[in-house]
Amino acid sequence: MSISSETANAAQATHASHNVQRLQLDLTQQEAIPQAGVDAALALMASGRLHRYGEVGGVPSEVSQLEQAFAREIGARFCVAMNSCGSTMFVALKAAGVKPGDRVLTNCFTLAPVPGAIAHAQAEPVLVDVTDDYLIDLADLERKIVASGARMLLLSHMRGHICDMERLAALCAQHGVQVIEDCAHTMGAAWNGRATGRWGRAGCFSLQSYKHANAGEGGLLVCDDEDIAAQAILLSGSYMLYRSHLARPDDAVFERWKLRTPNLSLRMGNLPAALARPQLGAVLRERCERWNQRYHWLAEAMQGIAHVHLPRRDGKEQFVASSLQFSVVGLESTRIAAFISACGERGLHVKWFGAEAPAGFTSVWAHWQYMGAPQQLANATRVLGGLCDLRLPLTLSQEDCQAIADTLRQAMAEATTQTNTAAAPSVA
Repeated sequence: MSISSETANAAQATHASHNVQRLQLDLTQQEAIPQAGVDAALALMASGRLHRYGEVGGVPSEVSQLEQAFAREIGARFCVAMNSCGSTMFVALKAAGVKPGDRVLTNCFTLAPVPGAIAHAQAEPVLVDVTDDYLIDLADLERKIVASGARMLLLSHMRGHICDMERLAALCAQHGVQVIEDCAHTMGAAWNGRATGRWGRAGCFSLQSYKHANAGEGGLLVCDDEDIAAQAILLSGSYMLYRSHLARPDDAVFERWKLRTPNLSLRMGNLPAALARPQLGAVLRERCERWNQRYHWLAEAMQGIAHVHLPRRDGKEQFVASSLQFSVVGLESTRIAAFISACGERGLHVKWFGAEAPAGFTSVWAHWQYMGAPQQLANATRVLGGLCDLRLPLTLSQEDCQAIADTLRQAMAEATTQTNTAAAPSVA
């Protein structure tokens, strides 16, 4: 009795699935908190002084010391710590003058907290298209500025990809557009020697796990504008205890704002600050070097994988690669889904921006239905439809990176072979 080739292939695929080797890697595994952070956290818990504000003076709080340290590190006059990077973006928009109903430009390639911050400010997101190398499309940005009348850009350096900031700054200055930078993925990064977060009116950084300094959760807003800083401190929930901040404007600035700025209770507590502060300075710089080393190890090992495209990166882009993105090109979405599934069967969990439904941390503009009617984005469906994402924890070795690349290569071969054979006609 003969069987169809389709049935035979299915049987072979089932047999093969039981014999695939699984990676024993956890791409969410973080390094231990530096001992100085552990010691500070333990001392803090023993003291019970977890709230950043005290009413009897004394030594500066852990949060105030963190703000001062980060302001000095990045070269900003002011720094305000909050409970998340999303909160800092929302507060930066409010402090920069965004009102309910205003239009705010932002990248279509970003994560949900960015349009969420715009929605929190009761403003309307205007999405800007993405290039093949995952950057904000500057030509589309200019078109959207003119068409929308928006005078604020919340620029997301999504997954650490930094556009030509000199061109962007000139374009926004020409049209009178203010820039707030989402630097959740670019702590320690720069464009042509100038740090991200220092190109616009304010920069917003993350202390969430998987980012460059791990406090579990937290955000840092930096700026040189005294009115933005004073409002941010008050909005974050300082009550009338703003004098305890070390990286703050003069009292006279607070007199302008303190009676007409609401307290939104978004401040950071002392515990995450105690964990984060020892991760700045030399520790952060050393981590940045090691992250990029892992990026280059994996990118080199991935060369030659069929249908896989890695982005080009400008020599002026001094990125920090805590993750790696690649595009699957020349395949239909069903084949890409098969590739993602084959990776998962081998223990490699690849995030895919082209999935029909949001999963985990990953979603795209088409999923954010609260924004209203779909917006016109010429490249986004194609570019994000094949875009895949891998975390690069510092716990990875060079051998681990090679194993990841080997797994990607095997999964691609399986996915494309299965799809092709499944389409073949059956024979008697």
